[in-house]
Amino acid sequence: MKNLKLLTVFALFAMVAMIACNSDSAAKADDTSAVPAAATTSNTTTPTPAKANEPEVPAGPTTTVTFPETEFDFGEVMEGEKVTHVYKFTNTGNEPLIISNAKGSCGCTVPQWPKEPIAPGAEGEIKVQFDSKGKGKVGGNAQSKRVTITANTDPVNTYLTIKGTVNKEEGAEAAPAAAQ
Repeated sequence: MKNLKLLTVFALFAMVAMIACNSDSAAKADDTSAVPAAATTSNTTTPTPAKANEPEVPAGPTTTVTFPETEFDFGEVMEGEKVTHVYKFTNTGNEPLIISNAKGSCGCTVPQWPKEPIAPGAEGEIKVQFDSKGKGKVGGNAQSKRVTITANTDPVNTYLTIKGTVNKEEGAEAAPAAAQ
């Protein structure tokens, strides 16, 4: 009799746990308040989840973007200087442009991009800052860094380049060694 009561209590507990888990996942599946209206689609296919290091590609209709220049040569700078350049662009498509990410090829290259959608025909800017600290060499060291723009365009990625030469003062290399 005691075993039967224990079995009944265990069965009830298991049923409550299953119901709670199912209703929680159903609530998550039905919760579309966090998804922008442009990201919802009427198809029934499940999107493939993005890899951990890849930015999420905006869903919905695609558009086109035009950059008058995708490469900027800053010339020569001395090590430690920061170079900033603004890349202008125009949404030349018929849908709002949504930039989901902009990422530099290394930590020394930092882009800033508009987070709000850019209307068709409207212009926008992406500001890129290159920090030359640790990049110089006596006689010059050529640098070329790339920024990857991920947006609702085809192709999904657009590339911007910032490049130039970073010089270092002749005595700057010997100074740290002498300090040790």
